[in-house]
Amino acid sequence: MPVIDVQHDIDALTLTITADFAAPVQRIWQIYADPRQLEKIWGPPTFPATVVDHDFTSGGRTNYFMTGPAGERYAGYWQTIAVDEPRSFTFDDGFADLDFNPDPGMPTSRNVYTFTEHDGGTRATYVSTFASAADLQKVLEMGVVEGASSALNQIDTLVGR
Repeated sequence: MPVIDVQHDIDALTLTITADFAAPVQRIWQIYADPRQLEKIWGPPTFPATVVDHDFTSGGRTNYFMTGPAGERYAGYWQTIAVDEPRSFTFDDGFADLDFNPDPGMPTSRNVYTFTEHDGGTRATYVSTFASAADLQKVLEMGVVEGASSALNQIDTLVGR
């Protein structure tokens, strides 16, 4: 299992997930840069993602939706802030309606994903920062830890191909 640690800090408004992958940094980077690969790992196995648009540049936007077991769709977006290939990228992640308009009633998080060489593979650190403790608590109650962990655990299968 790639996910080795999950911490949430209500005072700091953060959720941090650390994972180790048996693949080089550049290979892990490619998963996030390529929308077809990103689809294979962004949603948990029971809610696979479909990436509709993926502008993985500073100022770019990614629109996606996840499809649940009964065919229900949940849309979201990334607003990319900074890209430092292949080391890190920063983006705002939010919920959206099915036309990809941001849903102001749902939390948005600022995310920093960092990839470093570690024991011949990659250590990935995923830090999400929320605007309020209530926003962090809401996504925790929605199952973000379980969903994100199961999504990230799909990376080993993808890089093993």
